[in-house]
Amino acid sequence: MDLRVLDGIVRQASWRDSNGHPCLGKPRAEESCAPFFLERCCSHRLNAHILLAPPSDHAFWFVPAFLLGACIGSFLNVVIHRLPRGLSVRDPRRSICPHCGAPIPFHHNLPLVSWCLLRGRCGACGGRISPRYLAVELITALLYTAVWALFPPVAVPFLWVLAALLVALTFIDAEHLIIPTRLTWVGALVGLAACAVWPQLPALAGGADDWTDGLRNGAIGWAAGFFGLWVVVELGKLAFGKKQDHFDPAVDWRIEEPADEREPLRFIIGEDRIDWWDLFTRKRDRLVIESEELLVDGVAVAPGTLTIRRDAVELPDGSHRDLADLTSLAGRARSVVIPREAMGFGDVHLLGMIGAFFGWPGVFFSLFAGSMLALAWAVAGRIGFGRQLPFGPFLAMGSLCWAFGGWRLWAWYLELLGPLWMR
Repeated sequence: MDLRVLDGIVRQASWRDSNGHPCLGKPRAEESCAPFFLERCCSHRLNAHILLAPPSDHAFWFVPAFLLGACIGSFLNVVIHRLPRGLSVRDPRRSICPHCGAPIPFHHNLPLVSWCLLRGRCGACGGRISPRYLAVELITALLYTAVWALFPPVAVPFLWVLAALLVALTFIDAEHLIIPTRLTWVGALVGLAACAVWPQLPALAGGADDWTDGLRNGAIGWAAGFFGLWVVVELGKLAFGKKQDHFDPAVDWRIEEPADEREPLRFIIGEDRIDWWDLFTRKRDRLVIESEELLVDGVAVAPGTLTIRRDAVELPDGSHRDLADLTSLAGRARSVVIPREAMGFGDVHLLGMIGAFFGWPGVFFSLFAGSMLALAWAVAGRIGFGRQLPFGPFLAMGSLCWAFGGWRLWAWYLELLGPLWMR
């Protein structure tokens, strides 16, 4: 018999001895008070049962959830460092120092603890280890604990995956201004699976009946996030897709080869340094330079309008050269037209992933909350118009606001509007 059922039966007994008298205090040796001893026995067994197998809502589970999150955060640091640089996440298997490349021993790689004990330094070379490593581990640990505390066990593994992906994508985008879409596609598939297993996930502010409802809501959420933001990106390209600057006097410009083959080319004009992949996100993008002087492979050519594509160059005389065939390209510019994006396509994939987990209401809430957070950050940091600001971290924070209570605000708002719609 289940101990909780047995305990309920015992507590409903009359606690009387063999003569029918109430069993108060410690029974006499000559009396029989089986229910009294049964209650004491069940009480001890129940306490042991809770210690050996505590229920899922017991505070005991916060500790392993926190520790697991810290360990996952340690792995995410590897992903954040290696993935944007084109390095393998699996090789080398052990973590290495970003400065000297020495393998980090186990006792120097304990999540949260080692960074503090070593005071943010490499144990081998003494090089400074960024506080980002500590922040990633701590944030992931706290998110894992919060997910366990607020969601049912059936949804926890899926939301742990989402939390890990959001942390990785946030720090990658903040550091490199890119969002690896391979991670967002994995997240979208996990999100759809989560909606099928726990249909309430994409309908936190409403109801869902079965797995088909959940899967449908997740698919609609992905489409709303992906295609909705895609439209915004296209409209932004039409409105803000070109930046034109004029220079008087003319300024020097050049295309710089990277020291590392994994790094992109850079276009340098004046004090601005722009990575090649930020210039040419689309095949039709063009960099147009009105040159006062023009040097091709160190040889002066007739100045004029120079048009640069992602992999080719159109010279002022109308001839075309493959960019790979050139050793150098430089000059002095009177004006330049630089292609740009209002928002990166990585944000489109990220919002689609969020929608796959939380449905279309989560998409709209995350986009609105993320925009407000980004605006507040730009104002607080005095970030001027035209400067790049990674939007991925703010979308991630907006989605976490939804998961940890924002859906209640959404439900309250819809309830508030309900009477207005009925008029």
